Amino acid sequence: MHTQSAPEEFAQHLNDVFRLFGPISLRRMFSGYGVFHDGVMFGLVSQETLYLKADTENSADFRDQGLSQFEYVRQGKIIGLSYYQAPEIVLEDANEAALWARRSFVAALRANASKAKSVRNRHRHET
Repeated sequence: MHTQSAPEEFAQHLNDVFRLFGPISLRRMFSGYGVFHDGVMFGLVSQETLYLKADTENSADFRDQGLSQFEYVRQGKIIGLSYYQAPEIVLEDANEAALWARRSFVAALRANASKAKSVRNRHRHET
């Protein structure tokens, strides 16, 4: 899913697309942008492509449509993150955008809860 727009125009377009989901913000990250709702990152934009957060509960939705996982190269190794390319329909249909955004936002909340639990357990074992 690509856009020919400048970053500011794309950010405005994403705000419009996700209007039924709720307000979003974009924050500059490395070579792209994180897409946030209520302070939680549920998407990212890299090389003019929108990716949405996935986990074990929703990643099949992306894979079933043949959508690719976000990957980057670090020290010669390919690293895959738990974000998948958003379906084209997300940029075209606000109802679909809200549905996919909700699923990705909930996946991000689950990931954040899991990280917080892991940190609490680590601190508990250190004392």
